[in-house]
Amino acid sequence: MGIPEMSEFWDDLSKKVRNGSASRDEEKTYKRLGKTFIILSENPRHPSLKSHNIDALTARYGIKVWESYVENDKPATGKIFWVYGPSKNSITIIGFEPHPNDKSNAYKKNTLSAMA
Repeated sequence: MGIPEMSEFWDDLSKKVRNGSASRDEEKTYKRLGKTFIILSENPRHPSLKSHNIDALTARYGIKVWESYVENDKPATGKIFWVYGPSKNSITIIGFEPHPNDKSNAYKKNTLSAMA
């Protein structure tokens, strides 16, 4: 997970699910993200993820930034942003965002977590 925002987000969400204080939407998000992380770790190019490079974010952050869909048949469930690294054969999740409704300049509003 990206440091610190994504790590904190996932840790907080996991804690809520474990102790039973998560809302129904948070539980759904936890399950969907967990499944996405598993697929991503096994095959970042898996067809269900529809992973693709985001040129605007790559230019802004100076490292190739990828986007993958959490559920490809339900765009409102969101997308994750990730990069390869910091070590060989590793991936770091640096962002989770709901799918943008505004297609023009959609990536200008994204703020991503730093890599460790």
